[in-house]
Amino acid sequence: MPIGAAAALVAVALLKLIALITDLSFLGRMGFGHAVSSDTAHRWLLLVMPVVGGLLIGLMARYGSDKIRGHGMPEAIESILVGGSRVQPRVAVLKPTSAAISIGTGGPFGAEGPIIMTGGAVGSLLAQLLRVTTDERKALLVAGSAAGMAATFNAPLASILLAVELLLFEWRPRSYLPVAVAAVTATLVRGPLLGTGPLFGGAHVPAHIAPSAYALCIVAGIAAGLLALGATALVYLSEDLFAKMPVHWMWWPAIGGAIIGVGGLIEPRALGVGYDVIGQLLTGRATVGLILGILVVKTLIWGLSLGSGTSGGVLAPMFMVGGALGAAEGLVFPHVSPGFWALVSLAGVLGGVMRSPLTGIVFCLELTHEINALVPMVITASAAYLLSVTLLKRSVLTEKLARRGLHLTREYSVDPLEVHLVRQLETPIAVTFRADDTSGSVTTMLRTAHDTADPDRLLAQRLYPVLDEHDHLTGVVTRAQLLHADPADLTPLAQLAAPAVTAHPDETLRTLANRMAQHSVTRLLIVGHGPQPTVEGIVSLRDLLQARLIDLHEEHHAERILTLRARRTATATTG
Repeated sequence: MPIGAAAALVAVALLKLIALITDLSFLGRMGFGHAVSSDTAHRWLLLVMPVVGGLLIGLMARYGSDKIRGHGMPEAIESILVGGSRVQPRVAVLKPTSAAISIGTGGPFGAEGPIIMTGGAVGSLLAQLLRVTTDERKALLVAGSAAGMAATFNAPLASILLAVELLLFEWRPRSYLPVAVAAVTATLVRGPLLGTGPLFGGAHVPAHIAPSAYALCIVAGIAAGLLALGATALVYLSEDLFAKMPVHWMWWPAIGGAIIGVGGLIEPRALGVGYDVIGQLLTGRATVGLILGILVVKTLIWGLSLGSGTSGGVLAPMFMVGGALGAAEGLVFPHVSPGFWALVSLAGVLGGVMRSPLTGIVFCLELTHEINALVPMVITASAAYLLSVTLLKRSVLTEKLARRGLHLTREYSVDPLEVHLVRQLETPIAVTFRADDTSGSVTTMLRTAHDTADPDRLLAQRLYPVLDEHDHLTGVVTRAQLLHADPADLTPLAQLAAPAVTAHPDETLRTLANRMAQHSVTRLLIVGHGPQPTVEGIVSLRDLLQARLIDLHEEHHAERILTLRARRTATATTG
């Protein structure tokens, strides 16, 4: 709850700081209103101010922390994957400041990426003051990120889903509950400060939609998926081009700022966060010129400048570009309601760019409160997602991580070791020894096992239980340990036996795998419950692999269970 409240206040402060810098940069006044860069009376500021902002960000990144570079989400994911969920205190200050400068001076970015990183920093810093595990620190970092998102967009459920789909890498009560509490707290704190209404209301989607519109939602999804592919390729093409420049990376944001400035001269309303433009697109009030200008100019300057390593998020630009794509489709598609096609295309672009279709759908619902658009958005986002995962190896979020040498999977499934119990795969114990047996006698027995009628019975087993006179387990010895012993050694096995690492038949194989790793062993004895348990069997690492082999078989082996047979009936004729 404290993390949620703190992240909400930081989010509100970031939005106010963006407004202040926008007023100072383009209107030359102190204020926290809703000014946008296109309100300036001096068009040359549209070209100059993005360059100035880029210079400041480059200096902050070089002499402050290079962690402020980028759009926030990959950096948050990286800190979770390899950084032990530790965020430096200075990043918590520099990231929102650099984002406010970038957006306030005209950068075509959103505040959500930086607030994800900043909210995560709030959670991480508090966790670093407490004695917690790495997984608990991760949960608190992600709780801060989700809280920042919830406060920025008044979208608690979408923020929780984004945390699950992008940041947590697990679905467990220990991680979900802190995230949910923080997101709800942040939303409640936001209310008195920024309001509780939808961020983009007024689309008014009707309850009854023609079947042809549902079919066209598939077309809209394909178009959104293609746009997602193009935007992702543009970002990393830009990143590759900047990497080849013979200048220090500190100057790249300024060069990106020049690209933004040129775009601002062509279409001033493409600069900044553009919530007002998104509102026009989603309510059908945008002109054809604005629609085409945003679709072309915003996409180009966002993709090209983001590759420069400046500070800014991807969600708000995707809101605007997706809305513009849908608004353009609305010029030729049948009319459903003002802004309908912009709304469903917005969900489609989010599903394609971020590969988080559930987050994209719920985000659009919470941003507009248009529940009647749910089914069309599901169709559009799913079609875009299908196209994206089919044609694009990685998303705009995971490509950067891959380029840093990290592997991130976005496909989650149940661990096959979690669905198999020990009793399903345990092997019966064939050989046991007595505690008073001498090491030398057992060694002689094993070395001469090849001369016996059943050598496999002795040698196939690699871990031998040692039992006392009451058949109670006293320890274990290994085959290698005995084969290398002195045949003349008279030491009782009770003195040589190591404590047994055991498991129970009703435990899962995942529990056994964790226990093997913890004790650095590859075999466990299976014992029954009770104060003096009896040995029932043994499980080896090979058995765990067998469970995974079963899972692979179920995934790849195709078979037909039922068949339809045509019965032939013979009729006898008499004459």
